[in-house]
Amino acid sequence: MYIAIIDDQTYLSILQQTHSQELFDLIDGSRDSLKSWLEFPDKTITVDDTEAFIHRSLSRFANNNGYWAGIWHKGEIVGSIGYLWIDSDSKRTEIGYWLGSKFEGKGIMTKACNTFITHAFNDLHLTKVEIGAATNNIKSRAIPERLGFTQEGVIRNYELLHNQYLDRVIYGLIKEEWLARNSLT
Repeated sequence: MYIAIIDDQTYLSILQQTHSQELFDLIDGSRDSLKSWLEFPDKTITVDDTEAFIHRSLSRFANNNGYWAGIWHKGEIVGSIGYLWIDSDSKRTEIGYWLGSKFEGKGIMTKACNTFITHAFNDLHLTKVEIGAATNNIKSRAIPERLGFTQEGVIRNYELLHNQYLDRVIYGLIKEEWLARNSLT
């Protein structure tokens, strides 16, 4: 099982079926804040829905087409991060993420994204990482901006959520940019 240590209080681990109840409880407790920007809280009604999501994620992992990991901080699951897909031909991926509402603003997701970026470039040998967020989701957009991504464009009417179209801003980070930035630190 993949485990990545972020710091002495935080780690990532590929989601397993044993995490279903814990993940569901986190989603359920953060439903109002999550559904402002994401579709899945409205589709996650029971623990069975969470189990099905984890099963799909493990299948994608087995097929080398992305996966989701849980984020644990101080012994409890606080969110999730994933490679939404992996394009082996173009050597790129997109990272998606979310945190439980009471864990926002602590730098956890920035550290988790940095860990996933490092893994993408060093271990998966990808050359580009993308992150997309709703244009009005300032908290989510701050993460790629903080990590040195370049805003590459806005896709209008990208997603229909609660009878309203959301535009999506796309950020990209090329491996060479990441290497140059990390050689300065």
